[in-house]
Amino acid sequence: MDYTLAALKLLCIQLKAARPTHNSSQSSISYGPILFQRAWLQGVIISLPSTADGDGRFLVDDGTGVVELVASRDFINRDWKLGAYVMVVGGCVIRDDDLPLIKVHKIVDLSEFPHREAMWYLEVLEAYKLFYRPLIENP
Repeated sequence: MDYTLAALKLLCIQLKAARPTHNSSQSSISYGPILFQRAWLQGVIISLPSTADGDGRFLVDDGTGVVELVASRDFINRDWKLGAYVMVVGGCVIRDDDLPLIKVHKIVDLSEFPHREAMWYLEVLEAYKLFYRPLIENP
């Protein structure tokens, strides 16, 4: 993982529009001309990880789409609830004809902060306007 590449603040719809690249020693993902390996998303948990098979997979919906999360046992063993609003940062995998996948590095339950969801959309918009759009429009 190349930690010099930023974790982009994205909505699920933007992550779904990203494309895998393999033109460097480490694979990365491109959103327009912007290369990244990790994404930062926030959304609502719509499925819980299975405790039966312990695969650590669950789904998060941010209102623009759904992303699949893969989490380690440390994250799975927390008391997650359907409808919890979470912040997720992790490595991304773009899969053809399937949901984007995030390998969770960090996940935080923000449910106790009721305005976080509204603020998140503003944060993503600000990041896009200040950082991403200039690079996309003026490559």
